Amino acid sequence: MKVRALRGATTADSNIKEDIVQATTELLEEMLDRNDIATDDIISIIFTATKDLTAEFPAAAVRKVGLSHVPVLCARELDIEKALQGTIRAEMLIYTERAREQLRHVYLKDARQLRTDLPE
Repeated sequence: MKVRALRGATTADSNIKEDIVQATTELLEEMLDRNDIATDDIISIIFTATKDLTAEFPAAAVRKVGLSHVPVLCARELDIEKALQGTIRAEMLIYTERAREQLRHVYLKDARQLRTDLPE
């Protein structure tokens, strides 16, 4: 098994607790499903959010998908001029047999424009 980093991003519909948790939950579920990841294969998850998302920590979503035992960390995304607002990013460190190029990184909603080079 190798340690690999799996990336993902999405956008929240608004700066409301439920919207942030819902968007992050959808992102996590899609990352796990697309890459056939078991919860025991997850080492940790780092989340970032743009400065306009302040109503909830994206990491609050880990409980919704049964990842309570996984170490998580939230941080503020860099405030770059003209950056996509309402964005939640995740980097999941995992154990996997897959080669790096076989991982399916997940970009949902408006965040799709961040990585147009990746297949769905």
